[in-house]
Amino acid sequence: MNKDRIIMGIDPGTNLMGYGLIRIANKKPEILVSGFLDLKKIGDPYIKLQKIFQRTLQVIDEYHPDELAIESQFFGKNIQSMLKLGRAQGVAIAAALQRDIPIFEYAPRKIKLAITGTGTASKEQLAVILQRFFKMKEFPQNADETDAIAIAMCHYFQSNLPTVSGKSSSWSDFIKKNPSRVKK
Repeated sequence: MNKDRIIMGIDPGTNLMGYGLIRIANKKPEILVSGFLDLKKIGDPYIKLQKIFQRTLQVIDEYHPDELAIESQFFGKNIQSMLKLGRAQGVAIAAALQRDIPIFEYAPRKIKLAITGTGTASKEQLAVILQRFFKMKEFPQNADETDAIAIAMCHYFQSNLPTVSGKSSSWSDFIKKNPSRVKK
């Protein structure tokens, strides 16, 4: 998957939804656009879902991403929060499916691990590393927007893992199947 493409990352939420699009040109990622949808002042939960769907479609129709990467649900203590997050995620996924865009889900720890090298990194650490990676003086201050960029970058890194027998694999699988290619 080294062709030029656009990856859209979404950090779903019913109060704030972050989105970030990166363009991969000549195997080099650059931020195309990022932003967030503030839904805190909307009281009706169904109107929030409608706004998420509409904004996701609007961004898709404007930038034509090739793939959508979205943060998967994580288990928390608050069941109501998990249900709300699942609805927001589902609506964003439905918008991408409406435009026939392939969807890839990543757990929060996987995203942090792909960007920082540790699954327990803070949001601030994530932002600093992304800011350095993209060589930007100013980086989005909204954590949801930054997370969306991180999700898109996680997908970029994951989709560029080496392949063995035409199938994607993890690094550990690659090492097991190709011991002669690993320097000790």
